[in-house]
Amino acid sequence: MAVLTRGFCVLVLVSCLLVTSAVGQRKSKNQRSVTYDGRSLIVNGGRELLFSGSIHYPRSPPEMWPDLIMKAKEGGLNVIQTYVFWNIHEPVQGQYNFEGNYDLVKFIKLIGEQGLYASLRVGPFIAAEWNQGGFPYWLREVPNITFRSYNEPFMFHMQKFTTMIVDMLRKEKLFAPQGGPIIMSQIENEYNSVQLAYRDMGVKYVHWAANMAVGLQTGVPWVMCKQMDAPDPVINTCNGRHCGDTFPGPNSPNKPSLWTENWTAQYRVFGDPPSQRAAEDIAYSVARFFSKNGTFTNYYMYYGGTNYGRTGSSFVTTRYYDEAPIDEFGLRREPKFGHLRDLHRALRLSKKALLWGVPTVQRISNDLEIRVYEKPGTDICAAFLTNNHTKIPATVNFRGQDYFLPRRSISILPDCKTLVFNTQTMVAQHNARNFHPSKKAGKLEWVVFQESIPNINELPLQNKIPLELYSLTKDTSDYAWYSTSISFDRLDLPMRSDILPVLQIANLGHAMVAFVNGEYIGFGHGSNIEKSFVFQKPINLKPGVNHISLLGMTVGLPNSGANMEKRFAGPRAITIQGLNAGTLDVTLNNWGHEVGVKGEKLELHTEEGSQKVTWSPAGGAGPPLTWYKTYFDVPEGQNPVAVRLTTMGKGMAWVNGKSIGRYWVNYLSPLGQPSQSEYHIPRSFLKPGKNLMILFEETGGNPQGIEVLLVNRDTICSFISEAHPPSVKTWQKEGGQMTVLEDVKSGAHLTCPDDKVIKSVDFASFGDPSGSCGNFAEGKCTSPNSERVVAKYCLGKNSCSIPLEREIFDDKSHDGCPDILKVLAVQARCGRNKSKSD
Repeated sequence: MAVLTRGFCVLVLVSCLLVTSAVGQRKSKNQRSVTYDGRSLIVNGGRELLFSGSIHYPRSPPEMWPDLIMKAKEGGLNVIQTYVFWNIHEPVQGQYNFEGNYDLVKFIKLIGEQGLYASLRVGPFIAAEWNQGGFPYWLREVPNITFRSYNEPFMFHMQKFTTMIVDMLRKEKLFAPQGGPIIMSQIENEYNSVQLAYRDMGVKYVHWAANMAVGLQTGVPWVMCKQMDAPDPVINTCNGRHCGDTFPGPNSPNKPSLWTENWTAQYRVFGDPPSQRAAEDIAYSVARFFSKNGTFTNYYMYYGGTNYGRTGSSFVTTRYYDEAPIDEFGLRREPKFGHLRDLHRALRLSKKALLWGVPTVQRISNDLEIRVYEKPGTDICAAFLTNNHTKIPATVNFRGQDYFLPRRSISILPDCKTLVFNTQTMVAQHNARNFHPSKKAGKLEWVVFQESIPNINELPLQNKIPLELYSLTKDTSDYAWYSTSISFDRLDLPMRSDILPVLQIANLGHAMVAFVNGEYIGFGHGSNIEKSFVFQKPINLKPGVNHISLLGMTVGLPNSGANMEKRFAGPRAITIQGLNAGTLDVTLNNWGHEVGVKGEKLELHTEEGSQKVTWSPAGGAGPPLTWYKTYFDVPEGQNPVAVRLTTMGKGMAWVNGKSIGRYWVNYLSPLGQPSQSEYHIPRSFLKPGKNLMILFEETGGNPQGIEVLLVNRDTICSFISEAHPPSVKTWQKEGGQMTVLEDVKSGAHLTCPDDKVIKSVDFASFGDPSGSCGNFAEGKCTSPNSERVVAKYCLGKNSCSIPLEREIFDDKSHDGCPDILKVLAVQARCGRNKSKSD
């Protein structure tokens, strides 16, 4: 046996210590502890200002995920938030699906690969305008279940799914203590709004849910949004538009102020007018929240995406939160995107003061206040100068200097001296979305297949009365047939030809088409506010046997509220009025039922299925319950693709076998327009050759007016006054002092998307122009050189800056309005060079 010398042993020991130290260093570098106190989340020992955005993985194809996450990062976000969608992952009890755009693990990993954190809202109740709030349909049929209550069957399945998700993510090492991006998780969702309905069982449920989640030991904090009594250590958070003023604060002094949903607009339902929320209003609300001790905000949504297939909840449009900073097509919506990006930079310049400074408040009046964060004995200081008046601007004096505050705005001074950002004064560019018909996909040749109208003898499921629609379809289809037959003698029917019997149907929702003896009678529907409706139409009856056939329709399942498991839909009372003997109730007349329509069972939306029937040439407008088929070439270029369906009615659409969602263009908003006319076709759904498009039209439409479109935001604009501050990106902070990165002169800054260049200047006015992007107009005073100056600085460039210097537009002798505050309005059009043209 060899003898080890003392020196050798020391060498081995030192080597071991070095290896252990290196391993420890690698471990600490990759793994992050996540804790919190009354000021902020603390990641790996450091406080953080967290700017988060909701991007839901099932609402876009995986091919879009990297670009969406990259754009979110460019927008100044450092966190991506998503729900976990139980019903897509476990559509059948015990059968799981994490493929394609349901690949949660892949999505979380992509977030981490781009250096961002993740906030995971496990729920598993999520609302989210998603079918049944994320609950799978089979959960509704578990015996003795009560959703979201201290109910053993519900808690068993909720805990089982939550544990499965946490274990799966833990196995992939996706929680921050394992080196992954997840720094926060959520259990339940906005439970306060229904808690009172469950009384003591609601209180017990909240505590059970919190203890269950914390017991999973993920190593990251758990939150409950809009839950005032969130049990320790779970953090209660705010949802809304103005949490800086509406949130009473955490329910414990050792919890930070977190804002889990800052609504960037509003989701829309069919029949709604457009939803709007100004970028200035969002910026004001975020600055307000951070000025009042907030350290985390999440934009709901940052990218809304698309409700593919049948995933949207009751009456929710297929396009989801299109007014977010990134629109449905993955394009930046300016100025919302840019203005919030600039806000994030201004707040980051104030980071040390916000996280380590002592806050003070100086109230000048009911509307004016100054909030300062300052660390005594240092030069760490940031100030928020606030004007809460909604109509009147003001000037405030702060530390010997006057600052002009536009109406309802907040000015941010990261060093308590230098104004770098005002929430109302927008430096970011604007843009407008354009839809252009595709040249390559411009000529569509349509063929049709007509659904047959069944009678009671052809339907397999018989029952005395019409069956409830949700429990009949079990969320496997939007459609179910109901049919009955009835015999009349000649003497039963009205004798006068100008009098017809009336079919009246009380329907609990959501929509229905009706046929009598195979003849289309009409279409009826409810609304998001009132799902039920009464259908009344005159009908032709004949002596002998008459068949009444109804196609009941759902438009998504409910997504929120108490007792969700007890919601109902479908026809419930059917009468025939105006018979010679009076009104006849046929509700108890025996009814046949069948789930789905023939084309669904044949899978006509697929290439293989579409070969199973004989198609006929389309001849313009067609009847209800018609399938339409066409092929189109892949549209030119790289821009996103959409299909415009304004000449259709209501139905479902597929491209190459993949659903692009429900359409409903004959349900008009109060403005007389469809809530959604264009439907996104992701380029990942397309192939180089012939692309199959299938529509199932429920109420009747004309396919000849359908257009395949290319989408862009190549119209870019700027609207800058001489009073605007320089862009916040011109500043950096070193040692508590603000320093200039580049020329700080105010100016208009324009950047084309992708690698496009400015091809033309469509409008330019330096003077007193008015309007908005796509609709500018000259005022009473404008420089005649405006367009020439802008063209000189911008044409042929991907980005450009036009200084707001009067002398570059006119010399003093030619200035027609020297005494006004001047504005530069510019509208330009971007495009690719011809070799890369779209």
